[in-house]
Amino acid sequence: MVEVTVSREAGAWPDGAEALAARAAYAALTPFWGPDDGPAELSVVLAGDALVQRLNREYRGKDKPTNVLSFALTESDDPDRDGGPTILGDVILAHETLVREAADQVKPLDSHFAHLVVHGVLHLLGYDHEEDADADEMEALEVEILAELGIANPYTTPPPGGGDPTVPPEGGIPVQPRSAGP
Repeated sequence: MVEVTVSREAGAWPDGAEALAARAAYAALTPFWGPDDGPAELSVVLAGDALVQRLNREYRGKDKPTNVLSFALTESDDPDRDGGPTILGDVILAHETLVREAADQVKPLDSHFAHLVVHGVLHLLGYDHEEDADADEMEALEVEILAELGIANPYTTPPPGGGDPTVPPEGGIPVQPRSAGP
């Protein structure tokens, strides 16, 4: 069993943000963490740009906000847990950056938000996008997990002249909504 804790630290997050964050985190964990893996915990922090910029500066040497930061606290396959839960880490999101990016990319805010939660959780599980092959693998997982949540492929471009960015383009991944997590 995985426990996901969502806290609101800063930012004008909309009603329902905590529930969507938990749902997206559970969806990202489901393919990788089963009952035989033992208990685990992770947190999702809904923050603002100022907090994320400070953390990005302190821990990554980059003095600017970013959309999401992931801080893995334990390797997910660490066998030495002393019977306690595996503490996977923290996913921290920057509200103002997410809102700006969603508008710039013509994406629904909730879809972009869920995508970044999934992205952050995959980082906690050891995925990265430093090399092209790793980026391709991580993006494919994100698209698959988001489809399970009923969210269109975030890596497709909106149709020329606008169109509904929530509908996958011709040949895109068909979206079949289902409920995920508790």
